[in-house]
Amino acid sequence: MLKKLFLGLLLIIFIVLMINNIMGQPNELKVGDTIPEFTLKDQNNNDFDIDKYLGKKPMVIYFYPKDDTPGCTKEACAFRDEFEVFTDLNVEVIGISADNVASHKKFAEKYRLPFTLLADTKNKVRKLFGVPNSLLGLIPGRVTYVINKNGIIVHVFSSQFGAEKHITESLSILKTMKK
Repeated sequence: MLKKLFLGLLLIIFIVLMINNIMGQPNELKVGDTIPEFTLKDQNNNDFDIDKYLGKKPMVIYFYPKDDTPGCTKEACAFRDEFEVFTDLNVEVIGISADNVASHKKFAEKYRLPFTLLADTKNKVRKLFGVPNSLLGLIPGRVTYVINKNGIIVHVFSSQFGAEKHITESLSILKTMKK
């Protein structure tokens, strides 16, 4: 019985890997690339058009798997706890996941998140950025982009399990940009 379960699990892993290979890995944006144009709904159901921010201020755009899960809550609360530092650096913080507007609203209110959360329910923006899935392609990846005011990516940090490190990485880069 245990042998059949193990073989079944191996078969599922193989199928997932084959599907990912056939579908092709999206082109991940990297340092030096310009971010794509996009518009998504924020937690207040307002349109958020990235073009309105380009040319005005640097941004930190972070993609995360799911509202109100342990790692994502730690990450969001760490951004919240350092939000004043980001504000002092004149940086816009934006979180993006596939959760809907209502989920983002509840998450933002529950943890008093002072920054924008965008609902990418069809993962269109995640695909534009080429954010990979992790853990055998089953869980949306956790990737943070530090972007200069002209929309050029100056730093990319990816760590599924180092949620709070996304904040320290971002601040480290942003502080060097100000010098």
